[in-house]
Amino acid sequence: METIVTLKITLIRAKPPVWRRLEVPALYNLGELHSTLNAAMGWLDSHLHMFDVDGREYSISDDDIWIDADAPLPEESVTLADLVRAGVKRFGYWYDFGDSWHHDVSIEKTGPAERGVFYPRCVAGRRACPPEDCGGLWGFAEFQEVMADPRHPEHDELKEWYGRDFDPKASSAEDVSKLLRQMAGGVR
Repeated sequence: METIVTLKITLIRAKPPVWRRLEVPALYNLGELHSTLNAAMGWLDSHLHMFDVDGREYSISDDDIWIDADAPLPEESVTLADLVRAGVKRFGYWYDFGDSWHHDVSIEKTGPAERGVFYPRCVAGRRACPPEDCGGLWGFAEFQEVMADPRHPEHDELKEWYGRDFDPKASSAEDVSKLLRQMAGGVR
């Protein structure tokens, strides 16, 4: 039977907190986990990322990006099952080195997969994630302020850039799970 790892991903220093709880196959390597976390947090995977596990850094293997001797280890070399076996309880995930979206990833529990359930899936979450390229935490705070005030002089321009209204309280585990199924090639 397949083992599932329950993870809580929290965007560090976001006030109020932005987080997602995911159930992910233990055989996912960190590269597959990156794609899952990226989608669950609403990112578009258009920037570099890195994992920090007990002081060891993991990321994509690309000699054109990492030109110094301290290049990160290949993210495909480690699975969630490896982390669980090693007793890792939490690790870092850094996405977009410019906007600096730092996440705390907590391993909450492991267990058998449920019959008939597609993994990965989101089982809970809180608040809408910041949009890609909004300028980090400070830009996100300004984005929310402008989007909340239709009379703000930059409101219409920012709404056009974003493509719709923004509800900071919006968070749908069902919508995130649907996106994760599509990303992983599942049905529905």
